This record gives sequence, structure tokens and C-alpha cells, in this order.
Amino acid sequence: MIIDSFRAKLRKEAEIWRDEGIIEDSQYEQLSQRYQFDSLDNVAQDRFIFILIGVGCILVGLGAITFVAANWQSWSREVKLVLLLSLFFATNIIGFFLWREPVFDNAGKKRRQRKRIFGHGLLLLGALLLGANMAFMAQTFHMSGADYELYLFWGIGVLVMAYGLRLASLGVFSLILISIGYFTGLNNLWYSGNEFSLPMLMLKNMPILGLALFVPLAYICQSRWIFALSTIIFALSIQFNSNRYYSIYWIKSFAFALPPALLWSYDDLLFPQVNQRWFKSVARNFAILFFSVLFYVLSFRAYWRFAYDLSSENNSISNVFLLINLGIITLLAIYQWFNLLRPKSNLQRRKKIDITNIGIGIFTLAAAFAPIWSQNFPGTSVLAIFIFNLFLAVLASGMIRQGLKSNQRRAFWGGMILLTLQIITRMLEYNTALLLKSLVFILCGITVIGAGLWFEKQLSVNSEQ
Repeated sequence: MIIDSFRAKLRKEAEIWRDEGIIEDSQYEQLSQRYQFDSLDNVAQDRFIFILIGVGCILVGLGAITFVAANWQSWSREVKLVLLLSLFFATNIIGFFLWREPVFDNAGKKRRQRKRIFGHGLLLLGALLLGANMAFMAQTFHMSGADYELYLFWGIGVLVMAYGLRLASLGVFSLILISIGYFTGLNNLWYSGNEFSLPMLMLKNMPILGLALFVPLAYICQSRWIFALSTIIFALSIQFNSNRYYSIYWIKSFAFALPPALLWSYDDLLFPQVNQRWFKSVARNFAILFFSVLFYVLSFRAYWRFAYDLSSENNSISNVFLLINLGIITLLAIYQWFNLLRPKSNLQRRKKIDITNIGIGIFTLAAAFAPIWSQNFPGTSVLAIFIFNLFLAVLASGMIRQGLKSNQRRAFWGGMILLTLQIITRMLEYNTALLLKSLVFILCGITVIGAGLWFEKQLSVNSEQ
């Protein structure tokens, strides 16, 4: 998908270069043949067909499972076992041989693409049938266990398929399954902390486990979806795992500060086998998103009013897995920030320090200090609310500025939405008159419309230049 996006952008730029006379028609034809511009017209169609086939295969699988469930009680255990295993192996074998069909023949013309897409859909169906077989095996051999354990092991099985076949769709499916297993098993994690089974160990180490399992797969498949989803489960698992230790408030400091610190300083080139920055921008976007959500929560009076009351929970640390996870992530973040701030050349040594990195560093320290402040200085909550509202406004303004500077709609509109949401939320949170609320709504609406029209006009002017 990343390669297709690059080819589409290159074709658009090459057409502009040809029209402006920068390159000749022969040079454009060379680029077209090298990057196969003609095949780009079928990419969207093929993706739509793949979605149709994938959804169809999933529906067929659900229909087959429903049919089996309808006749489940009347069949013997042997018939059930043979039926499910035969269906699982047949689906995966046929899907694999169809999927590995070559896309292009020796003449370079497209062929067998439909077979390949259909095989891809069968592999997705095979991943779905894997869960049905695992559930049946557990029931047949009287293997008791919670639902979250099935989702975790099912996700690991699909993950092995994703690594073996290098399919991003299977990787996303695996990540979804493991995420379902994690969130359905949170109660077991919080209230059964002394258990040391393999599923419980997976839950306790989910922050590191999510990164270790899925980030390499994201590079293998060159999938931004896998990388983005793995960062989400990483950030959320740190928050939920640390919720077990309310009485040790400094753990929450690490939980607030580590995700944005790690994501902002992330650089693909730190990996020895990577020579391009595939996911650096994705990681930084999620760091900004994390700060936006965190500062928005910290800007409410309710957080500072009730946060320090959580200390009444007397949870002691029954294991060191969370501390190990936090320690590893902290060391990794320090290493990444060292590489981020270290000048790479003499020219960079003479440059001024990047103000953006300084701002992110201040945001990170503020996020780390917030739980400590709420626990030890509850009487100064008004000052804390003002500071984090100020940080939220600065963050939104920075996003707007970045969008204007680089002509990025996502950054500009993200900042506008965040700033508007902050103003409206503060107005609704505090006891204000209806007339003032009406005026604020009108002003925000006019500002958004005016800023949006002006920004789109600037984009048009810059594109014409």
C-alpha cells in the first residue's frame, strides 16, 4: 500500500513535469514503464474486489459455522473433529496455492490477479476457522479456560500465519484478536495478579509484547495499519496495566510520559536493516494524539478533584513485570532521545536547537509530573487546570501552525478541532449563561468556516505556484 501511494504521487508529479517541459515525453515513458503507472488504474478496483471477496469469505465462514452449530448436537465427536479439521486444512491449502500465483507473466501483463485475491480471501477464512478449531479442541478435551485465553492463543496462531505469508491483513486480524483478548482479560489481570499462567503473563507484559510481536511484522509487510494499531495497543496497555497500582502514583507518571516520549523520538533508521523512514511520521502523529487526549483529560476539574482519592486503593505490587516493562521502555526512550538530539553533522552542530523537540520535552515532563501533583498538591488544582489548558491551547496552535507551514490538511484541521473542542468544553463545564454559550457557538462556527475557507484558498494558490 505504501508503494502504491508512492507510485501514484510519482505519476502525478511526472505528469506535471511533462506538462511544464521539465522532462520530455520519452523520459516520462521510461518512468511509466519502470514504475508501471498503467497498473495504478486497477489498484483501487483490485482493492475493492479484495474487500468484497474478504467480506464474502468471512460471511461464508460464519454461515458454515452457523450450519455446524445447528447440527452440532446430532453429530458425534469424531464427525465434528474431521469436519472442522478438513475444512480448515482445505481452505488454507487452496487459499495458499491460489494466493501464490504470479501476478505478472514474462511479458509484464497482468494476469491471475483474481485468483490471487480469491486465495487471499480464503486465507482470511482459514484464520477465522482456526479459532473455531481451537474452541472445539478445548471443548472436546475438556480444557477449561476463560474467553480471553482463546482470543490470545487464536491471535498468536494467526500471527504465525501472518509472518509466514507476510500478509498485512492477517497481521491486522491477529492484532485485533489479541486486543480483544487483552481487554476481556483485564478483570483477571487486576484481580488475579498472583496467577502465573501463560495467558496472564501475556496480559502483564502486553506493552512490550505488542511492540515486539507487531512492529517487525509492520516492516515486513510495509503496513502502516499494523504499526498504527500496535502503537495504540502499546499506549493503552500501559495505562490499563498501571491502573492496578493506584496507591503507587509514580507508576502513573511513567504511564503518562513514556508513550509520547517513545513515539516522538522513534526513528526507523535505528534498525540496522531499515534504510527508509516508513513509520516515523506515523509515530509522531500518535504522540501528538496522545498528548491531545491526555491534556484534554487533565484540563477538567473532575480529574484534579477525584484523582488523589484513588490512593485509598491499597494495591501492593505482586509482581515485577510492569516495572520490567516500564524499565525497558524507559531505556529505549532515553536511547532514542539521545539519537534524536545528537547532531549528525557539523551543519547540525551549528544549528539552533529544534524548538519543537524542546516543546515535546516540556510536554513529556508535565505529563509525568501530573499524577505527582494531583497526589501531593491537591490544593493547587486551579493552577494545574490553568497550566494544562494552556498546554492544550499551545498544542492546538502548534498543529495549526504546522498545517499552514507544510500545507497539511490533517494537522491544520486537527488543531482547529482541538482548539474549538477546548473552548466549547470549558464553556459547558463551567456555569455560564445561555447567551454567552450561544455567542461562543456562533463565534466558533464562524471562525471554523472562515479559517477553513482561507486555508483551502492558500492550498489552491500554493498548488498553482
